[in-house]
Amino acid sequence: MITEIKDTSEKQAIARKVLEALTEWFEVEESREGYIRDCVNWTFLAAKEDDKVMGFLCLKETGNATVELAVMGVMKDFHRNGIGRQLVEKAKEVAKAQGYEFMQVKTVKMGMYEDYDRTNLFYINCGFKELEVFPLFWDEANPCQIYVMAL
Repeated sequence: MITEIKDTSEKQAIARKVLEALTEWFEVEESREGYIRDCVNWTFLAAKEDDKVMGFLCLKETGNATVELAVMGVMKDFHRNGIGRQLVEKAKEVAKAQGYEFMQVKTVKMGMYEDYDRTNLFYINCGFKELEVFPLFWDEANPCQIYVMAL
């Protein structure tokens, strides 16, 4: 079940649990801690069954009409079970209800790393379209691919 979490302590606990279990994608501690710190200010959706956390997704405003899928993680045991897609679908509903017209997401450009290629394909399969690549947004080894979708 996908639910919106409002409690700041719960947001941080869920984000920490999931992100620390996914260090292949969130290996830079400073970045990981930034997501955990900042998630309290964002729309926070969690996938939970009973009290077991399966994953989460955060949305942050980047413009009057646009929200960014700022961070998302699904526990490895639940990969390829539709949890990520359910989170994105709920995020689309919530963002549209909040009055946004577009959703964007940033990831590492396709072809750089196998793990991120799977991430790119996931976003494409969820309906995101390639918008632009910023080769030096993060650094040369990690060109930033921006995807966008209309809501």
